[in-house]
Formats: sequence, structure tokens, C-alpha cells
Amino acid sequence: QVHPVESGGGLVQAGGSLRLSCAVSGLTFNNYDMAWFRQAPGKEREFGAAISRSGASRRYADSVKGRFTISRDNAKNALYLQMNSLKPEDTAVYYCAATYKGLSGSDSDYDYWGQGTQVTVSS
Repeated sequence: QVHPVESGGGLVQAGGSLRLSCAVSGLTFNNYDMAWFRQAPGKEREFGAAISRSGASRRYADSVKGRFTISRDNAKNALYLQMNSLKPEDTAVYYCAATYKGLSGSDSDYDYWGQGTQVTVSS
């Protein structure tokens, strides 16, 4: 059973930083491209960042480009999201997801999802 588990969320002031982690079990991690999505209250889930299975390629949504960095450690079956210069509009539940389909920005292309971790940015 595939089991991604996110951690690292919390409450932070605007301008602060957080680092999210996603530990993945139940699949061959380095066979999958990975991504972070987020969902704010009352809004649809949106793409944040994606990384290729080797880690060589990355893709970011315009809303997070230059502030967030996605990375992975295939030896540890782990995905990360370093979030800097956080804004109140970054407040959301953050999900990690796995796919075979490259650096897709569409959540329908992802096969496995974690349960999410809450990030709240106060102004």
C-alpha cells in the first residue's frame, strides 16, 4: 500500500519560512515524479511545484516561483518543499503526490496522495 505522509506544517508569520517533508513508502520512489499541491479554504486544489524522478528537472507555479524550492532524496524516499518569504495567501493544506506522467500541473495525473499538512501564514 502506497503511503505518502507529509509533515512540517504549522503557523508562521508573513515573511517567515517553513520546510515541508513527505515520506513515501510502498512504491519504488525513484520511479516516480513528485509534486506539491495545495488547497486553500473554499478554493480548488492547485499545483505548486514538481520534480522529476532523478531530481534533475523542476517546475513551479508562478505564485511560488522564486520563493519555494522543491527537492528530493531518493536514498531516503523523501520529498521536500522549502518555503521562504511566506505570504498570508500561501495559507493552505499542502499535499505531496506521485505520478509516472512527468512534471504535470494537473492533479488528475497523480496517482498517490498524502493526507496533507496545514500551513497557516499570519499577517
